[in-house]
Amino acid sequence: MAYVHRIEVRYNTDPRLKVRTERISSLGFPIDELHVIEVYTISTNLRDFSPDELHDIAALLTNPVVESFTIDKATIANFDTAIEVGFLPGVTDNVGTTARQTIEDYTGRKFGPGEGVYSSLLYLALGRLTPEQAQKLSSTLANTLINRVHIKTRKEYGTEGMDIVVPLVKLPDLPSAIEVDLETEDEELVRIGKEGIADPGTGLRRGPLALDLAQMHAIRDYFRSEGRRPTDVEIESLAQTWSEHCKHTIFASPMDDDMPEGLYKTCIKAATNTIRAQKGDKDICLSVFSDNSGGIIFDDEYLVTHKVETHNSPSALDPFGGALTGIVGVNRDTIGFGLGAKPCINIYGFCVGDPESSPDLYRGENRANPVLSPRRILDGLVSGVGAGGNCSGIPTPQGFAWFDDRYIGKPLVFAGTVGIMPRTDGVRKLYEKCARPGDYIVMAGGRVGKDGIHGATFSSEALDPESPVTAVQIGDPITQKKLSDAIVNEARDRCLYTSITDNGAGGISCSVAEMARECNGCHVFLDKVPLKYPGMAPWEIWVSESQERMTLAVPPEKLDEFMELLATRDVEATVIGKFTDTGRCVVEYNGTIVMDVGLTFLHDGLPVKFLKTSPPGKGKAGPLPQVPENLEETLLSMLKRKNICSKEFISIQYDHTVLGGHVLGPLQGTGRVQGVAS
Repeated sequence: MAYVHRIEVRYNTDPRLKVRTERISSLGFPIDELHVIEVYTISTNLRDFSPDELHDIAALLTNPVVESFTIDKATIANFDTAIEVGFLPGVTDNVGTTARQTIEDYTGRKFGPGEGVYSSLLYLALGRLTPEQAQKLSSTLANTLINRVHIKTRKEYGTEGMDIVVPLVKLPDLPSAIEVDLETEDEELVRIGKEGIADPGTGLRRGPLALDLAQMHAIRDYFRSEGRRPTDVEIESLAQTWSEHCKHTIFASPMDDDMPEGLYKTCIKAATNTIRAQKGDKDICLSVFSDNSGGIIFDDEYLVTHKVETHNSPSALDPFGGALTGIVGVNRDTIGFGLGAKPCINIYGFCVGDPESSPDLYRGENRANPVLSPRRILDGLVSGVGAGGNCSGIPTPQGFAWFDDRYIGKPLVFAGTVGIMPRTDGVRKLYEKCARPGDYIVMAGGRVGKDGIHGATFSSEALDPESPVTAVQIGDPITQKKLSDAIVNEARDRCLYTSITDNGAGGISCSVAEMARECNGCHVFLDKVPLKYPGMAPWEIWVSESQERMTLAVPPEKLDEFMELLATRDVEATVIGKFTDTGRCVVEYNGTIVMDVGLTFLHDGLPVKFLKTSPPGKGKAGPLPQVPENLEETLLSMLKRKNICSKEFISIQYDHTVLGGHVLGPLQGTGRVQGVAS
C-alpha cells in the first residue's frame, strides 16, 4: 500500500513576484501576477507518517519567517490558471533528494525502494490566458525533455487543487545481454551505427552509436576472429570508447599528404612538446595529454591543474542540466587527476544567439522539435554553472559570454576547473597513479540510472530531431561535494587507493577500461552496481553516465578502511569487480559473461580515417563603412552592444569569495569592469 502526501510551501509576501511577472509579461503573456509555490510529494510504502510528523516535516521545508505551508490541502489564492512543473520519472531531482535526506535525518528512518520525495513548482497565473496561451506559457516554464506539466483552470482547480503525481520509474524486467548479428548487409550495419541496436521486443532503435561503416566492419571482423557474435554490451562499450568525444578521431586522423599523424600530434601535441624541450630544466609541465586534467608546477610544494571542455549538445536540449553537468564534470576531472586534486576555481564560457531574438527554428520536419530560444538557453546556462559552483562550494570568478545568431541552433558551452594538490606526500608523487592486479574496483558516489545513456556517442553526432532524452543528465553537486571532500581531504592522504578516475563519458565502461590499461585487465560484476531503480539492462548499467561517480582501485588490505571512511561521510561505495592482468575486459551479469574483449582491440582497434581538406573560398571584401561626424553617439552605441557591455548580470550570480582564496574579483575598479584575472 502506498501512502502519499503533498506539502505546498508559499511565500507570505513574494519578494520576486514583480520581477517574475514583468519578465513573463515582456514575452507577450497577458498576466498581472505570477506566483510560485514549492511542492513536495512524499511517497512511502511500508509506513505512513503521523499528522504530527508531517507537520514537523513541513516545518523543516519552510522558512517560518517568510513562508507558510499546507499539508494535503490546496493552496487558496487569487488566480486564473494553474501550471505545475515537475520532473519526469528518472530525471535527477536535487531538491527532492535534499528533502528526502532532511526527512531521513529528522525521523531516523531511511526511505526504501520505491519510496521517495519529489519536488515540483506550481505556478499560479492571474490573467485571462487562452488555452493556447497557457500551453505556450507552460513551454516557457518547462522543458518537455525533462519535465512533466499539468495545467488547470481556476474552475478545474477548485478546492481540491492539482492532481497528485508520483513520478516513479517503472521498467520491465529485462533479460541478460543479447547477441547481435553483424553478418548482414552494409545497409543494416550503417543503420546500427547511426540509429543503434534494435530492441528485440519492440524493434525500436536504442539511440546513436556514432559508428561509421568502417568501424562496424572492424567490430564484425574482430568477433569473426573470436568465433562468435558480439553481445549488445560489447558493441555499446566499443561505441563509447571509440566515440569522437573520447578518442577525438578527427584531430587524431591523418590529414592530407603533409600531416600523416594528424592535427593533434602534428600541431597541438608537437607544439607543446617543442616548447617543453626548449624550456629544458625550466619546464613547468608535470602532466600533459595523459590524465583527466593538465598539471603544471605552482611552487616547490604544489602543482596546479587545469581542464576546460565543451558541453554543447546537452546544453542545446537542456541548458540548465547541460551546463550543470559540464561544470561538475570538470570538477570530477580535477578530482580524478593523479591521485586527486582539489577543485578551487570554476570558469565558464557561453556562446549563444541574441537573447532578444525569437527564432522560429525547428530540428524536425513539419515544425517538429523547436529549438529553444537564446534567452531560454542563456538563462539555463547561467543557472546551471551557478548551481554547480555555488552548491559545491567552489568559487566562479571568471568567464565570458559572446552573442552571435550563428549559435542559435547550437550554443558553445565551455566549462573549466582549476585545481591544486601537493606534488608529493613524502613517499609518492601524487600526480602519478597506477592500478595494480588484485586491486578492487570500487564505484563511489551516486547511483546508476538511465540518465546519460549514449551521452558520449550523442555528443559525437550532429543534433538530430530524435536526440534521446536519456542523453541528457542533471548533476547533483551536493552529493559530489561529499564525495570530493572524502577523497581529496582524507582518502588520498591516507593512501587508501592506487588510482582514480571519474565516471564521465561512457560511465564505468570507459572509466574501468581506461584504468584497466594501467594493469592490463579487469573483471566487472554488473549486478553489483547500485541502481537508482530496478529493471535496467546490462548494457544500460555499463554505459550510463549518471553523475557524481568516481572509480577507484583499492588494494585488498585497504578496502575495509576505505569503505568505513566513505560510510562515515555518507558517501555510497560499492565493490564491483577486480583489476587483473589478463589483457582482457571481462564483464559478468548474474553469472553470465556479457563482455569479453581484448584491451588492445578495445582501445586501439579503431580504424584509421584519412581526411582531406579543401581551401576555403575567397570572399569579397565589402565597402568600407562611412565615418560618422559625431563619434560620441557611435561610441555610446557601441558600448551598448551585448558583446561589449558589462556582463555583471552573470558575474553577480556566482559566489567568487567562497574558500577565501581570491585576490581579485570578477568585477574590478570603480566602474565594475569585467576583469581578466583573479
